[in-house]
Amino acid sequence: MLVEELEQSGQADRSAATPRVTAWHVATLALLAFGYSAYYFCRSDYSVALPLIIAEQVKRGVDPHVAELRLGSIASFGVLAYAIGKVPAGAIADRFGGKGNFLGGMFGSIAFTLLFIAGGGFPIFTVAWIANRFIQSLGWAGLVKITSRWFSHSTYGSVMALLSLSYLFGDAIAREVMSLLLERGMGWRGLFVTGAGILGLLLICNLIFLRESPAAYNLPLSEERPLIQFAHSDHTTKQVRVKEIFKGLFSSWAFWVVCFLSLGTTLLRETFNLWMPTYLNQSLGMSSAQAARGSAIFPFFGGVSVLLAGWLSDSLGVAGRSRILFGGIALSAVMLIALALVPAKVSTLLPLSLVGAVAFFLIGPYSYLSGAMSLDFGGKEGGATASGIVDSFGYLAGAFSGNGVAHIAVTYGWRSLFFVLAAIAALSSMVAASLVWQQDRASPVPN
Repeated sequence: MLVEELEQSGQADRSAATPRVTAWHVATLALLAFGYSAYYFCRSDYSVALPLIIAEQVKRGVDPHVAELRLGSIASFGVLAYAIGKVPAGAIADRFGGKGNFLGGMFGSIAFTLLFIAGGGFPIFTVAWIANRFIQSLGWAGLVKITSRWFSHSTYGSVMALLSLSYLFGDAIAREVMSLLLERGMGWRGLFVTGAGILGLLLICNLIFLRESPAAYNLPLSEERPLIQFAHSDHTTKQVRVKEIFKGLFSSWAFWVVCFLSLGTTLLRETFNLWMPTYLNQSLGMSSAQAARGSAIFPFFGGVSVLLAGWLSDSLGVAGRSRILFGGIALSAVMLIALALVPAKVSTLLPLSLVGAVAFFLIGPYSYLSGAMSLDFGGKEGGATASGIVDSFGYLAGAFSGNGVAHIAVTYGWRSLFFVLAAIAALSSMVAASLVWQQDRASPVPN
């Protein structure tokens, strides 16, 4: 039974010796982390620029609520495209290697970011943003694949925590840089050009220095102990076919639970990533620059959470991750209720502190799903595919964070929206509790 394997693997993880880490391992980790961070200069720019794009459309005679709903719909379609791209991206990485994915996502994102600023209306905005998000789906799958080849199973929690900082601190840094540019009078098109330039620099660095596996430097390959053993359908090359990977993953009850957890937690994360500057601008009266800076609180405290959760998961073993998931998501539901109950006229310190608390309790556990847990299930042969499937489930729900969230905020207000998000977090915590319950039934003795 897979739950028993989780327990046994958790015990083995704590006793396994960590292989020697060389300068090449550190360099690879840095290239992946900084490279994926740079993706966010071509992703967070849309969120930061939303108030400015809305204002521009209003000047052109578009009703502000109509503009907000249309731009929210574009965001939703973009997230949906990202979700659709995740599954093939993972399969491609597992079949052909991760470097092509990682670099291809960068190049495509730069091209479509520049296309976005070339248009002044909704048709070009829609095409460019959907294409941008679709091509960016290649990036994380490539990162996971390269990580599985470079780092041992006993360090998945810590290594993936460090790499997860790329989409948290990278997001926070991107927003801070853009807020400084806004303060100096740069328009939203300038933000997009700057983002494309920064991502271009990291593309060049990774193109020159990134290697697919330690074999390129005559270093030993990493150790793995996947929870799912895939049948080698190609005995000549000892390579697993994609259909065998999908069959193994979808036959696992625990993997399905992780996919369903991704639904709720990704919706929560995407909602905060997209709408936080607009919430701070509309509800708390912050300027566009102040709102951009304030929105960086969410990824910053999320990054702190990821570091702590990654260290704890390697200490507690594979089975311990589900307990951290349950506790973190449940506490994030409490913080969301508190955020909904914040009085209308209050200092910005209280709502910003609650936003930071939501991030701290939510994002660390969330980072397990398409990171360490996906590698736990798939290892080197199926880790990227597992990550792609988990992310695809999550971002299908995350598509609601655009148009759906805009409708709730416009029709019922931000307070009602936070109550809805709290209910989603509470339901997700119950799903996580089911995994803990199954593990406790299999092994009543705590890890």
